[in-house]
Amino acid sequence: MADKKLVKVTLVKSTIGRLPAHKACVAGLGLRRMHHTVSVIDSPENRGMINKVSYLLKVEEA
Repeated sequence: MADKKLVKVTLVKSTIGRLPAHKACVAGLGLRRMHHTVSVIDSPENRGMINKVSYLLKVEEA
């Protein structure tokens, strides 16, 4: 995992009242609650989920 690039993702807006597909993307990234931060591998799959719910997230290079 040392050679993989990581991205830090933080949930900054609530998922209450959002589309079920958007809630699934947030859960798929491993985010559980507001202001929860996780590091995910910078893969095309994760980038797609991040782009879909970018209005809920803060993204930083890890």
